[in-house]
Amino acid sequence: MSRATVFFRRFVPSLVPVGRWERLRSSCGALLGILLTGFISSLAIGADASLPLLIAPMGASAVLLFAAPSSPLAQPWSILGGNVVSSTVGVTCALFIPDPVVAAAVAVAVAIGAMLMLGCLHPPSGAVALTAVLGGPAIHQAGYGFVLSPVAVNSLLILVVALVFNNLTGRRYPHLAPAANPHNTQDPLPSHRLGVVPEDLQAVLAQYGEVVDISPEELDTFVHQAQIRAFERRSGEITCGEIMSRDVATVAPQASLRQAWKMLLEHRIKALPVVTEKDGLVGIITQTDFMKHSTLSSDGRLQIGLRQRIGNIIGLPTTGPRVVSDIMTRRVQSALPETMIAKLVPPMADMGLHHMPVVDADNGVVGIVTQSDLIAALFQRRLDSAEDSLNVA
Repeated sequence: MSRATVFFRRFVPSLVPVGRWERLRSSCGALLGILLTGFISSLAIGADASLPLLIAPMGASAVLLFAAPSSPLAQPWSILGGNVVSSTVGVTCALFIPDPVVAAAVAVAVAIGAMLMLGCLHPPSGAVALTAVLGGPAIHQAGYGFVLSPVAVNSLLILVVALVFNNLTGRRYPHLAPAANPHNTQDPLPSHRLGVVPEDLQAVLAQYGEVVDISPEELDTFVHQAQIRAFERRSGEITCGEIMSRDVATVAPQASLRQAWKMLLEHRIKALPVVTEKDGLVGIITQTDFMKHSTLSSDGRLQIGLRQRIGNIIGLPTTGPRVVSDIMTRRVQSALPETMIAKLVPPMADMGLHHMPVVDADNGVVGIVTQSDLIAALFQRRLDSAEDSLNVA
């Protein structure tokens, strides 16, 4: 490959491949965003208003909000803060700097600095500042009213559409940072205590010293997902089906809580998959679920909830939980027998899951993997690797 070819290839961005569904989703989101923003603005501002119902930078905002909703530049504070700050700067420059070219240059420069300082960098906001200076007599006459309408109105409307549309189509928005420690302590997640830790990424980003269109939290997530994939290759072809317990104690949703608690005690386990003949796995009931519906008396004994105790005393029908379906956890993470055990490490280590039901293609429970099973498998794999190294030596 010639040096010229290498040079010109640098002009083409290296984008992550995007599927047809995502392209369609992004385009439809932009269509709805601009359409609804314009329509509602016409109702709020009035179709015969001298100011534009839609400002051109909303098109650029739509690209970020619907095609790149995970970008730090597309988050709610970025669009609202960036557009309002930039329009305020632009109007100020238009009022106090007679030369429009100089005013436009100063407005964009000050807007960028203000957005960086306030943590609301939004690229289309640079065009908002420019519009405030070069938008014409109607915008100049509106003065700081331009900040409220149409800038703030447009920004808020398209943001609301993005919140609804992205979440309905399977994209988290706002793009939240990864969950904190599930035990509500200050310790980092177990998978973040070795290898690349968040402090390492923060130090590298600080040394880089430029705007990066990805949040440190998202970058940290990508790094650890890559580490899991690398670990999966190194750990061999160990699957859930090889290490799972097959003789699984299960319970029906209609079973009494007394029966479920008795099963937990008899089998010396902490969780029971809840199954039905028709739907297979429908939930899981754990010791924690029982604890959530108990209270601690003054003498330190666990007892049932206050409402149910009062009902028992006065002879009224109790409304408290009686059967498994009343307190079970319905959203259950499960695995397939062919799932690599490396994929179980993040939920079990970081999300606090102690049990992972294993289901077949019909959602029937065929086994369960516990933290103990996972630790034993990883330990055995480590021993096997050490033995192989000794034999080679």
